[in-house]
Amino acid sequence: MQNPSAETWWQTLQPTLTTANLTIHPDLKSLPPAYLIVIAPNNWYAVAEVLARSDMRWVALWADQQPLEFVVNAAYEQFGNYLIVRAHISLNLPRLQSLTPLFPAIHRMERHVQDLYGVTFLDSLDTRRWTRHQAWQADEFPLRKQFPLQRPLPHRPTPPDFEYPFMAATGTGVYEIPVGPVHAGVIEPGHFRFQAVGEQVLNLEERLGYVHKGVEKLAEGRDAASLARLAGRVSGDTTVGHTWAACMAMERAAAVEVPLRGLMLRAIMAERERIANHLGDIGAICNDVGFAFALYQFHRLKELWLRVNQQCFGHRMMMDCIIPGGVKSDLTPAMITQQRAQLLDFGKELKELEGIIERHMGLEDRLATTGILSQEYAKKLGCLGYVGRASGQTFDVRKHAPYSPYEQFQFGVKVATLTTGDVEGRMMVRWQEIYTSLELLAQILVCLPENESIATEWQPPYAAEGIGMIEGWRGEIFSYVRFDEVGKVDRYFPRDPSWLNWQALELLIMGNIVPDFPVCNKSVNGSYTGCDL
Repeated sequence: MQNPSAETWWQTLQPTLTTANLTIHPDLKSLPPAYLIVIAPNNWYAVAEVLARSDMRWVALWADQQPLEFVVNAAYEQFGNYLIVRAHISLNLPRLQSLTPLFPAIHRMERHVQDLYGVTFLDSLDTRRWTRHQAWQADEFPLRKQFPLQRPLPHRPTPPDFEYPFMAATGTGVYEIPVGPVHAGVIEPGHFRFQAVGEQVLNLEERLGYVHKGVEKLAEGRDAASLARLAGRVSGDTTVGHTWAACMAMERAAAVEVPLRGLMLRAIMAERERIANHLGDIGAICNDVGFAFALYQFHRLKELWLRVNQQCFGHRMMMDCIIPGGVKSDLTPAMITQQRAQLLDFGKELKELEGIIERHMGLEDRLATTGILSQEYAKKLGCLGYVGRASGQTFDVRKHAPYSPYEQFQFGVKVATLTTGDVEGRMMVRWQEIYTSLELLAQILVCLPENESIATEWQPPYAAEGIGMIEGWRGEIFSYVRFDEVGKVDRYFPRDPSWLNWQALELLIMGNIVPDFPVCNKSVNGSYTGCDL
C-alpha cells in the first residue's frame, strides 16, 4: 500500500484537530516536505495529545532563539509524512507543557532544551541537568544569543558532577555498580549506573553529555560549506549520514536541485558507510561472548572495505566528500569496476561466514533471548534502525519517506524486520541490511548517469529554513537548518537516532545478568558523541 501524500494525510488529520477546538495555522510551503503548523503555546500539550492518539511517532524537539521570542519545534511522522508543530514563547518567561507523559523518549531532549536555552517544561517527570553538568552556572544558558562562543577560562576546573541524583534501589542484597564515564577502550565518555542483586540487573541508568562539543553554537555564523564539514563531525562513524542530512536541509531551504549523478554518489557512500559499520558491529557482538574468530574475520572485511573507500573517495570514512549541492569528487570507470568486483567477493565471504555463525551453538546460546526489547517498548520509545526493526518496527526513511535517488528506481529497499527483540535479532537485522546494501550498490553502480555533473552551483538562501531526513546506518537522521538575512547559518540542529536507541538499553538489560551487559550494549551501539552536542 502506497503512503498517502502530505496533502491527503493532512486532510485526514485536520478534522481530528478541529474537533479538539485547537487553534492552528497550517503552512505547507515553509518546510517541505513536512507539513508545518503554528499553534498557541497553551495548545502545545493538547495538539501532542491528539497526535499521540492518532498513533503518530515523535521524531525530534528543538528550540530556536529569535530577536523577540523563542521558537520551539516538535517533529512527528506517520506513514512517511512529517509534521512540524511550532510554538512561539516569551523570552522573559519561556514555558511549555512537558510532553513526556505522551512520548516517554522526549524527556532527554526537553532537558537538553532546558539546559541550553532555559526553557521550562511544566510538569516534567525529570528536570535534572542533562547537558550542562557543572560547566555553567544555573543562570547561564549557552545557546542563547548573548552567550559567547568563547569566553575566558575559569580560574578553577569544572567541578565533578558527584551530586547528580541517580535513581536508587534498596533492599536486602542490592548493590550498585558504577561504570565509566572513563572506559578501558578508546570510546567517548558515558556513565552507566547499575543496581543489581547477585548477578541480576534490577535497574540501569545512563548519564551522557560529558564532553558537550558545542556543535549547535559552533554552527552559528557559518556558511553552507563550513556547516557541512561541521555536520560530518557530529558522529564520526556517521559522517556521511549527518553531512547528507544537513546538506539536504540546506538544499531544501535554498530550493537547490542536486544532479542525479551527485545524488547517486551520495547513496553509494551512505550504503558503504552502512556496510562498514555493520561489519564492525557483528564482529564486536561475537567477540563480547568470546567468539574471537568472528571479530578477526569481520574486521578484516571492514578493513578491506575502508581501503576501497580511501582509494575511491580519498578518505576511509568518506568525511567531507558530500558538499552543498552535490559531492566533491566523481568515480572513474576503473573505480566503479573495482567496487563491483568487491561486492561479488564480499557476498561470497559473507555467505560462508553466515553459515559458520548459524552453526555455532555456543554463540546461539549467548545471544538468543538475551537483552529482549519488547515490541511495545520499542514503539513507545520510537526506536530506530536495527534496534527498532529487531523489535517489529518497520520504518526506514529510504522506503517509507523515500528521497532521491531511492525514489528514482524500482528496486526499492528491503526492510529486514524481526520480532524477537534480542541481541541475536539485532545482529541478524544487521546481516540482512548488509545484503540489502550490497544489492542497492550493485544496481546503482550500473546505472550512474553519464555526462552529468556531480554538483550544482550553490547560492546561499536568505532568511530561509529547511529540514533533512535520511536513513543513516543507525536509523533515521533528522536535521534542521535556518539561515539568517545575510545567508549565514543561524540555527543548526541534528538529531542522531541514538537519542532514542540509548534509552532502549536501559529497558532491555533489566532482568539480565551483569556479564551480559557488554554484548547488550554492543547490540545497541549508540553514539555517545551523536547525543553530546
